[in-house]
Amino acid sequence: MASLLRTGGMPHALNYLNGRVPHRFTALYRLEGDRLRNVFLQDKTGIRPLFLQNLPLDGSYCRLAMRDGSFRTDDASHDRRLAGHPLQDVVLCYHSVPIQTDDGRILGTVSHFDVERCTALSNQEFEFLHVAARMLRDHVGLSGAGGGRQSPPGHHPH
Repeated sequence: MASLLRTGGMPHALNYLNGRVPHRFTALYRLEGDRLRNVFLQDKTGIRPLFLQNLPLDGSYCRLAMRDGSFRTDDASHDRRLAGHPLQDVVLCYHSVPIQTDDGRILGTVSHFDVERCTALSNQEFEFLHVAARMLRDHVGLSGAGGGRQSPPGHHPH
């Protein structure tokens, strides 16, 4: 993936990540205060839905990935952790990890997600998403942009 970032940039890297999973979307979001701004989005259908471009942090699943160090759900509609969440019946399949500085400041997230149920992401593929987050951080202008947040106490970056 490092060579894809060097030669083709972020679009090629996200296309590669998205091609590894069944999810329709692979996205990178930057934390900007109490909002998340979509920096890059790969959609298998080639459409860029407007509702994904700028999200309130409190109304996103990204908040959970930032809080807990990662977040996974294969079927949000039946996931008790998401009871009452505004996206529970919209984004049904979601796997995400935070993008962090070396000192633990959270800059955003990289996520695979879908508006339909999809097959579970393997542990190996989810670990690759953690590795990708570290690689992407250095290629998207996130290092130091957007304010960021400190990791929760007791949380250690992967």
